[in-house]
Amino acid sequence: MKVLLIEDETELRRSIRQYLQEEGHLVESANDFPSAMEKARLHAYDAMLVDITLPKGNGLDIVRALRKANNACGIIIISAKGSLDDKVLGLDLGADDYLPKPFHLPELVARLRALVRRKQAKAQDSIRVGPLRIVPDERLAEVDGTRVDLTGTEFDLLHFLAVNKGRVLSRSAILEHVWGDLAERMDRDDFLYAHIKNLRRKLAGHGCPESIKTVYGLGYRMSDPA
Repeated sequence: MKVLLIEDETELRRSIRQYLQEEGHLVESANDFPSAMEKARLHAYDAMLVDITLPKGNGLDIVRALRKANNACGIIIISAKGSLDDKVLGLDLGADDYLPKPFHLPELVARLRALVRRKQAKAQDSIRVGPLRIVPDERLAEVDGTRVDLTGTEFDLLHFLAVNKGRVLSRSAILEHVWGDLAERMDRDDFLYAHIKNLRRKLAGHGCPESIKTVYGLGYRMSDPA
């Protein structure tokens, strides 16, 4: 699971990050509103842990912005603010859960796992991008009923792009999601470019040209045909 931890308390941020990493999760962190918004905009996460009170902004504004942008990432608010109004507002804005401080780290991990399970259960049986149809459970990609022959890695790459249709995904986010720890040992840009090139070629051969766009300086975005 890839998690963005948004927390300004240094010691708490360190302890949460260490615990989640020991549990096998990939964790990135931000300690103020601007850096949190930048990471949330540029990268894809399975879940975010959001403190309400942040330097230079408010965590609830992050939740509001993410949901306005149709970002379906799981969100748990972690905050010392324990009033009913804060909790209700956070959930109304689109947060999935609320965990008041102080809390036990095993409970936080359990809530993260439960949240991701709920999100996965609600996931669509198939994903459409123009004429392209992707069926994750069958690891099937087809165009107008004709199967697109993909390697396992190409399917994982296509699925990740399609799930985040319309969003710009950074190169590092794609590499880490598809290749995990192996991404650290690759010639990253050339390796990813080669896979994107092969995937584009196969999609174009089935009548889906230009579905994967390069966003120069940022990464890639998959969109419905114009």
